[in-house]
Amino acid sequence: MRRFLILAHRVPPRGEFTLNDLAGGAGRMDEVARAVSTAFTLSNDLRRDTEVSVAFVAEPPPATRRIDLSGARLRYLNPDERSTAALLKNALTRAAEFPAAFESSPGLRVGPADPVSLLREFLALPGAVWLTEEGQPLSSWTPASDDMAAVVSDPYDPSAEERRLLEESGVPRLSVGPRSLRTSQVIDAVHRELDLREAAARRGRRPNGRPSATRLGSAA
Repeated sequence: MRRFLILAHRVPPRGEFTLNDLAGGAGRMDEVARAVSTAFTLSNDLRRDTEVSVAFVAEPPPATRRIDLSGARLRYLNPDERSTAALLKNALTRAAEFPAAFESSPGLRVGPADPVSLLREFLALPGAVWLTEEGQPLSSWTPASDDMAAVVSDPYDPSAEERRLLEESGVPRLSVGPRSLRTSQVIDAVHRELDLREAAARRGRRPNGRPSATRLGSAA
């Protein structure tokens, strides 16, 4: 299973923004929506082995919200960022005054969240990693299982509290390259690396061409 936790720092968690200003007043919802779409969409299908959680932490609890999307059941997700932003906005708007989590549309749950607990729980998942340009190359990472749970920030750096939790967790820090990339580009690069590993494992070889005796998902 591939899991991503996107930390969205400035998107209004009550959905109080317009789709005509996603990059401005919506707190870079354009990039959050693009990242969600990139995490799931293939040419003519969705990645059914992928789950995405988005933490909308622009306001503290009880206003903080989380959206969880499951590729196994997800519907109504399209490749363009505007329709994806509309899907997420609708969920946030419906959840604004609702005290418990609920399924806003198939495969999409929304509800209140405690940011610290959410991040701690995610970092305890199998294969948890922190995606940051400060990390070791993703290509050199050898996971303990076929699972990956990756924390990635929106265009803004993690907060001081988030960074403290990430550092104290001791999870591997991984980088997809030396340049600072958009969140969606980072997710795309991770999928590409894991796709190559899975394809090499099916052929019985590592991505570098050597015979492989490791399990699916292992690095060369």
